[in-house]
Amino acid sequence: MKIAIIGAGHVGSSLAYALVLKGLGNHLLLVNRDATKALGNALDLQHTLAFCERPMQIEGGSLEEAVGCDIVAITASEPMTKGMTSRMELGQANVELFKSLIPMLAENNPEAVFIIITNPVDVMTCWATRVSELPPSRIVGIGTLVDSARFRTLLSKAEQIHPDDLRAYILGEHGPNQFPVFSHASAGGEPITDSPRHREIFEEVNKAGFEVYRLKGYTNFAIASAACEVIRTIVHDEHRTMPLSTCFDDWQGIKDNCFSIPVVLGRSGIIRYLQPDLNSLEREALVHTAKIVRANIDSLLFGVGER
Repeated sequence: MKIAIIGAGHVGSSLAYALVLKGLGNHLLLVNRDATKALGNALDLQHTLAFCERPMQIEGGSLEEAVGCDIVAITASEPMTKGMTSRMELGQANVELFKSLIPMLAENNPEAVFIIITNPVDVMTCWATRVSELPPSRIVGIGTLVDSARFRTLLSKAEQIHPDDLRAYILGEHGPNQFPVFSHASAGGEPITDSPRHREIFEEVNKAGFEVYRLKGYTNFAIASAACEVIRTIVHDEHRTMPLSTCFDDWQGIKDNCFSIPVVLGRSGIIRYLQPDLNSLEREALVHTAKIVRANIDSLLFGVGER
């Protein structure tokens, strides 16, 4: 299985390292606008293979060499600026960047599943779906998968239960308008209630990404681990449930939008949308996040001829 990572910065290189350690795929290609950086990362990763369980072909190359891939993960982005307060600030520049990346990648990798990591991820997932002309089931954004993982991690400390044994999703925008689904959160069949303490934990999660950014200037480990989990699920056709950003015609009465909803993921991409019964508070939050994301999509894509 051939995997290409487009963008070899903090997230791309962390993702590549995770893939090599876990032995996912047998051919890894790193692509970066600074080709020497991609080559350097590839060489460094080659030197780790003696400590890994599986051999792997690892290369640095150009965009033109990303051909016949099974999975294409896109982390390429304009750099975050100091003092940035919203992922949307990256939007216009990254929309333009994707115009130069996606058409060629889609043409050269028509059977691939595309994983969008670039922010603002919901807008970029929508844009990649439109310009690639590939089925929406094969363009997935990391979205609130990483937020849900953060949520389970913090809940696990409060509940003194391992994060893997908690079932708790955050859906909607990967941003300030995301929302938790407490009505279906549980551990061992016992509900995780919508309590003041659990709401405080959610608020911590909502701010977590920018707190990491404030402290170290970027985020990379958690988002790369989330992307690695998506890739593992695709490689092994695991049919796992995940909250991922995807374009849809209709979900829970929300029309023509793109944000994180619970899906089943496998080798061919998204296999089905899941339809949890949301309570009134969650439905209100769903409608709100849908309006915000739709407005973001329209504001960024209208200028490049898209509605």
